[in-house]
Amino acid sequence: MATDKVAETVMAGNYVEMETEGKPRTMKTRFSKFFWDGGSVYDAWFSCASNQVAQVLLTLPYSFSQLGMLSGVLFQLFYGLMGSWTAYLISLLYVEYRTRKEREKVDFRNHVIQWFEVLDGLLGKHWRNVGLAFNCTFLLFGSVIQLIACASNIYYINDNLDKRTWTYIFGACCATTVFIPSFHNYRIWSFLGLLMTTYTSWYLTIAALLHGQVEGVKHSGPSKLVLYFTGATNILYTFGGHAVTVEIMHAMWKPQKFKSIYLLATLYVITLTLPSAIAVYWAFGDMLLDHANAFALLPRSPFRDMAVILMLIHQAMLVLQFITFGFACTPLYFVWEKAIGMHECKSLCKRAAARLPVVIPIWFLAIIFPFFGPINSTVGSLLVSFTVYIIPSLAHIFTFRSATARENAVEQPPKWVGRWAGMYSINVFVVVWVFLVGFGFGGWASVTNFIHQIDTFGLFTKCYQCPPPPPLASPPHLYNVTAATPPPALHHHLHRP
Repeated sequence: MATDKVAETVMAGNYVEMETEGKPRTMKTRFSKFFWDGGSVYDAWFSCASNQVAQVLLTLPYSFSQLGMLSGVLFQLFYGLMGSWTAYLISLLYVEYRTRKEREKVDFRNHVIQWFEVLDGLLGKHWRNVGLAFNCTFLLFGSVIQLIACASNIYYINDNLDKRTWTYIFGACCATTVFIPSFHNYRIWSFLGLLMTTYTSWYLTIAALLHGQVEGVKHSGPSKLVLYFTGATNILYTFGGHAVTVEIMHAMWKPQKFKSIYLLATLYVITLTLPSAIAVYWAFGDMLLDHANAFALLPRSPFRDMAVILMLIHQAMLVLQFITFGFACTPLYFVWEKAIGMHECKSLCKRAAARLPVVIPIWFLAIIFPFFGPINSTVGSLLVSFTVYIIPSLAHIFTFRSATARENAVEQPPKWVGRWAGMYSINVFVVVWVFLVGFGFGGWASVTNFIHQIDTFGLFTKCYQCPPPPPLASPPHLYNVTAATPPPALHHHLHRP
């Protein structure tokens, strides 16, 4: 029986890979495979790592100013492990669902499996509906956040245009992601994205250390409960980027190998997020409370050639935002395609045209709520807490609640977690903790902070947290002659609204 299970599990592979085995490789196919057709363990690792950190890298120093240094470090480690655990659960449920379906001879040749379909197949339509609602809403606002980040980052290179105008521009740019068919095709982009994120992280670290602490720097965090739980929820969001885990797994030739990939990606991401967040918070302290984007506090040209490097870093982050926008939006494209019956269409142009309506509400929401930083925490508390942590943990509990289901599970729990009893205990802990701390306290704090941003800046704000324009200097009076007062008609004309 065990041998049969292993054999059937291995069958849950990728059809495209199986079809290409044994066929002669031309230069075109070699080129396509190298840059375009990804499905290996390394592709999945690059996708998870580049998707996980993204623009949150720039808001973590802001979170440290809310949490304080010690809590910031501990929450990163804690939520990093918790996020890896729930990604592991999702991978187990995906393999369980796909293996069951392929035993029934279901063909996924032209169909991308998604999380709500896994819930439907294992637990029924009610779970599917809940999972679909949370997942789609999270991915929608996740895409909104990436678009806001694009505008925020480019503004610190070129402030001739305000952030809202840059949002218009990058909304059009990000719409080009409709032409990327699936997660198979992010190979080169994932690699470049992670390379650029790594460079950005170490730039922030080194630049902050070279800059040194600002005069009179204060590190008063945590000072308020609202700020404390807002910062904690932002970190919850940081390591909750695996709402696209199922799609990444489905793009693998051997999805069974995904189990430890997310953990390894998280460990690498922590080597990027901790040094940069610690260094920037050490240098600027409480100033970060009013600057959610870390780039806002680093001088443009403090060390001569550093201005050029800063520009390159910004450009690198903009490319990464495009990649991450695609990661967040592609599952929404799939859902929309399935809803209108276009998912199995082989015409790339027709599918791209059908996807365009998905981008429009994302574009609009990014213009309404341009609150870079606070929106991360709000999405994390209200959506990520359920989508990424609570629902997968409960789904695993209910899928294997019966002795028969546990006995016939495709993969048995490892000894190091204490088998089924250990897994149940960890799952219950995750559900209780995230519901109380992430959704409960975090939701209260994040929504309070978000409402404060609306009251302070207003909706459709033109340039969120932009420095005020310098006051206009009075023109010098030549020869010490007082300018004549304009005639009444001209004076009225000059001051007419």
